[in-house]
Amino acid sequence: MAAEIIRLVDVTKVYGSGDATVRAVDGVSLRVQEGEFVAVMGPSGSGKSTLMHILGCLDVPTSGEYLFAGEDVARMNERELASIRNRRIGFVFQQFHLLSSMSAWRNVELPLLYRAARDRKQMALNALAQVGLSARVQHRPNQLSGGQQQRVAIARALVTTPTMILADEPTGNLDSKSSREVLDILTGLNKSGHTIVLITHDPNVASVAARVVEMADGHIQDRVAA
Repeated sequence: MAAEIIRLVDVTKVYGSGDATVRAVDGVSLRVQEGEFVAVMGPSGSGKSTLMHILGCLDVPTSGEYLFAGEDVARMNERELASIRNRRIGFVFQQFHLLSSMSAWRNVELPLLYRAARDRKQMALNALAQVGLSARVQHRPNQLSGGQQQRVAIARALVTTPTMILADEPTGNLDSKSSREVLDILTGLNKSGHTIVLITHDPNVASVAARVVEMADGHIQDRVAA
């Protein structure tokens, strides 16, 4: 039986106070098992970005329970949350967040510097090979296309062998061809056993996932993708 990676129980995130209170996430319950590919979809203002921050341990809920791989995130201090973000969650963002002065492999290596890992270069090269960029390891971001830069970002997410890959609008800055390539890579990673949670506003992007969690006004509706 697959392990449970995410368990949210009645999670709420409240911003502001008094008349200015906003319940960005409102009583959300969700479970994601190891090896699943789940898309969280919704328009701007639906709460999906706040939910992404909670899932990625970038923020903690106001109330409710969040267990990440069985551990209670709400009880963790900032150092413990930072350790989970660095070691157990691989992030892929719409903005690639690559350092322009560094080569592709140096960018991929960065998360390993915080854990004093050995063989960092080889680990970075292996991750770049997984996304088909073995011939571009010495290239800097300005020498790569947008799609290639996002593939470097995916390699950087993979290099720590995370428990989960969290991809926030990963195709938002890409043309249709590059978007398809990135989604194919994420699909392939899922087929090889990686747990992936994809945040998107686009139903065509969400359709690559096996499950779609639709958000509106801080609430969710969970369904199996067509």
